[in-house]
Amino acid sequence: MTFSLVARCPETGRFGIVISSSSPAVAARCAHVRAGVGAVATQNVTDPRLGPAALDLMGGGATAAGAVAGLVRAMAHPDYRQLLAVDAAGGVAIHSGAKALGLWAEARGPGCAAGGNLLADAGVPAAMVAGFAAARGPFGDRLMAALGAGLAAGGEAGPVHSAGLMIADRQSWPWADLRIDWAKDPIGMLAAAWAAFAPQADAYVTRALDPSAAPSYGVPGDE
Repeated sequence: MTFSLVARCPETGRFGIVISSSSPAVAARCAHVRAGVGAVATQNVTDPRLGPAALDLMGGGATAAGAVAGLVRAMAHPDYRQLLAVDAAGGVAIHSGAKALGLWAEARGPGCAAGGNLLADAGVPAAMVAGFAAARGPFGDRLMAALGAGLAAGGEAGPVHSAGLMIADRQSWPWADLRIDWAKDPIGMLAAAWAAFAPQADAYVTRALDPSAAPSYGVPGDE
């Protein structure tokens, strides 16, 4: 019931994920990023524990392929899980269990991986990879282009209701963490949220690290 893409930006070293589903609050369960380590999507009869577990393995030196392979050997019910990972070197790995729901597919590209289940078309992950590769501009814009390409290629077999974008930069918290948890047009709403948030994202980091260097308070967007 989900289609997603994980990626590393070679210019900035950031990691990101975009994801959408017919289920509510998909990003809250399925999206995981960690600065300097990687990004992971855990989906299809989701086990949210797999995201942090994969990031812990990669943080300890495992590649994306090694982390995913290790989890497949160790996890319960691997046939039900779909797991996508990208590591600090841009290496990617995907596991799609034999009991993945409905029509499922996966695709890999330079520094990115996409996958989905209960898809309307088996070409959705490849379209996401192509959309990400063809897009220009900031990393978040390219991630949103990938999500839009997946929807344009058919997306999920039914209407989607939730979507999310998460990006890790250098801090221990996500540089961006935007979620639409239940809506008729979650991807369109996520795009609007990203357009509003992106110009302010670096300022929020500055406010955390050095408030004296932050823009003056009392303007729209301050909290």
